[in-house]
Formats: sequence, C-alpha cells, structure tokens
Amino acid sequence: MVVGGGPGGSATAVRLARRGHAVTVLDRARFPRDKACSEYGSPSTVRELARLGVLPAVEAHGATALTGTRVVAAAGSALLGRFANAGGRPWRPTGLALPRRELDAALLSRARAEGATVLEGARCVGVERQGGTMRVTYEDAGRRREICARLVVGADGLRSRVARSVTGVRRGRLARLAFVAHVEGVRGLDTDAEMHVGAGAYVGLNPLGGGVTNVALVVRHDEATSAAGDPARFVAERLAGFPGLADRVDPSRLVREWLVTGPFDAAARRSTADGALLVGDAADFFDPFTGEGIWSALIGARMAARTLDGALAQEGPVTEAMLAPYRAARRRRFLGKWMVERMIGYAMLHPRLFDRCVGRLQRRGMADTLIGVTGDFVPAWRVLNPAFLGRMVA
Repeated sequence: MVVGGGPGGSATAVRLARRGHAVTVLDRARFPRDKACSEYGSPSTVRELARLGVLPAVEAHGATALTGTRVVAAAGSALLGRFANAGGRPWRPTGLALPRRELDAALLSRARAEGATVLEGARCVGVERQGGTMRVTYEDAGRRREICARLVVGADGLRSRVARSVTGVRRGRLARLAFVAHVEGVRGLDTDAEMHVGAGAYVGLNPLGGGVTNVALVVRHDEATSAAGDPARFVAERLAGFPGLADRVDPSRLVREWLVTGPFDAAARRSTADGALLVGDAADFFDPFTGEGIWSALIGARMAARTLDGALAQEGPVTEAMLAPYRAARRRRFLGKWMVERMIGYAMLHPRLFDRCVGRLQRRGMADTLIGVTGDFVPAWRVLNPAFLGRMVA
C-alpha cells in the first residue's frame, strides 16, 4: 500500500509493480490537480523521469528547459550558475520546469499502466499495525473503508499521516512557509530560474513557458500569520520590497491562485518502522531553496523499491530490521545534500555573510560548481571542503 500519489508515491508504485508486486496507491486528490511547489527539475530529475518512462509525456505538455539558476542577494550581489558548465556528468545540460499538474498525472498514469491499483479521492485517516499487517483507514465519498497490507509506504508529503502515525515527526527552527502561484507577464526571465533573497524571506521565479512563471514567496512561519484571509495582499506587499522584482512581477496577473505549503524544516523521527517506510517529503524536507524536492522523492522511490523488493520476497511480517538497507542508502545518497541545504539555509539568516558569499562565488568562477551540486549531478564534496568554503567566504 502506498499512501500518496505524488512523485515519490507514484514512482515507488511504478518500480514495485514492475517487479511483480501487487500495489495500491491511495490519494485524497483527484488528478490532474494543482500543487504548491517550485516545479523545478534538475538534470538528474529529468534522468529519473526518463527511467520511469514518463519524460515524453511531460515534455509533450510543454515543460520548459532550464539552463541554470541565478541567485540575487539582499545587498545586490548576484551569481549565475549553468548546468552545462558545472563539471560532473549531467544526463542533459538542462533541467526542466515541471508543472506539477501534468507531472503528477503522468506519473500516476504510469503506475496504473504498470499494474498498480489507484484510488483517487480517498483520504487516509489512520494507519496502525495489527499483528503482522498494517491497517490503513480511509474515507471515500463519505464512507470509511479499510485496507490491510504487509507494508505501507508513506509518500503523503509534509503533513504525512503515515509519519505521524508510525514514527512521529520532529520540527526544526527554520519553520518557513511558501506562497506559490502562476503569474503571467513576468519581465526579464529567460531560461534560468531565479532566487531573490531579502530580509527574512526569498522569492523564486521559474519560467513555465507560454509567458507563465511559477512565483514562490518563502517567509518565516510567524510572519505568514499576517496573511490570514488575504494572501494576495500579503504577497503583493512582500514582493514590493524586493528591488529586483518590484517592476518585473505584477502579482495581480494570476493564472493560478496562491497556494500555501509548509512549515518546512520537518522530518520523521525515523524513515522506517515495522511495516512502514517513508519516501520524499514524508521522510524529511528542510527548505525549498535548492529545488531538490522532486529529485529527492524520485531517488528515494528508487532506493525504497530496491529494499522493499527484497523485504517482500521474505515470508512473514516486514520488520524495521528488514528495511535497514533503505535507511543506510538514504544516508549515503543524501548526507551531502542535507549539509549543503543547511549551509545555504542558515547563511540566509545572516544577510551580509550571504551577500559576501554570493559575490565571491561569482567573481571566483565557483557559481557553476554550486549549481551543479544543487542540481544533483556534481558530488557535494566539491563544495563541502575547506578550499571551496575558504574561497567562498575569505
């Protein structure tokens, strides 16, 4: 049983179904549906979509090629990093702007095509272990139903019911929220995503094509309380405070309304438990600045399926010990990412330091390397070493 039909859940279902396992996917939404997300895909994300067999469908809907990322600090320092110049071995020299409405629908359709059963409009309301099986309770058209399975994969996002039920969740201190919309007519945007960092907040711009841009404002959780009842007014006031955006983004030209997601900096206490495994944002999500959410979910699904294939081949209940390879694989694959995310996230709390680092990265020809690391095809150690860090701040 997979709870959550987003990228992590659908990709897990695809891979398990290909291995011959019976899989049911449960999601409260009906697809296609919109999702609050930066909708950013690195070159490594594109490669995972190709492996899953959905890249042609995603590109057919007009996904926009991204050549890199531009970062603008509060005091005006800026860097531009390009995937093609970052070194490493990108599968492509470009990433993609991926509207979640089309991406998630394509992945869920692929899961169906591979043999998974998909239940849409079914809201998970409880997960508990009974003997050697897991019981999932859900609501469908006003009726409460139950499914029993040997194992539950929690891929149900930041507010994961599975995580809260089986492992518990811990919160960090960078409890930011994001306001995300599609806005038309953003000026001066080409094939690079942009990140504009201000006092206690930042804005991401991601070109979706057809003159439409994904605009995401990320602010502190306590500040976001003033948006209650009128998020459009709140966002307009905050955007006006960014010098590089005030004359480029007209927040009244909405193509899709403002959606809210967060708070971020949350993680399950464990990524596995007896009879349960967590993938994607349900396992952990620190901050959306580096744009690795979709990639992390797809890579996590690949690691999960590999472990689950072996665990499900054995007789009897699936124990946490049987899922230990997944925990080890996540740590090996994501440790560098976690460190870089936190380095950037906490640096933004110190605007003068952040501005200094951004300026030096650009002047000293180091911006491409950083973007390659956040693009998931350059090893994190290329940034996490004394020589690079010293040149960045000295």
